[in-house]
Amino acid sequence: MSKIARRKFIQLSAVAVAGALASPGRRAFAQDLPHLAEDDAMAGAMKYTHDASTVDPATRANPAADQTCANCALIQGNDGEEWRPCQIFPGKAVAAKGWCSVWAPKV
Repeated sequence: MSKIARRKFIQLSAVAVAGALASPGRRAFAQDLPHLAEDDAMAGAMKYTHDASTVDPATRANPAADQTCANCALIQGNDGEEWRPCQIFPGKAVAAKGWCSVWAPKV
């Protein structure tokens, strides 16, 4: 396993554990959550943006032009909602058209 892959695994694991501990057993509804601000410290660390089309696909760890929060394995809520909860940002809603560096494909 390369150092980059190991680092990404540790980063994803830590964020997932933090999300699970922050709100165990409670389902978040996007309408109840504040929208994640792009200038939020955690959003900055994860390179979050409200509009995935502004991110150069070549700069992504898994280059692909069609990566958005809506097709990420970590997003929650119902398909078609403009703002949805995300496991990476507990207590906040992300834009379905957004993107962050932790994007993972749905299986």
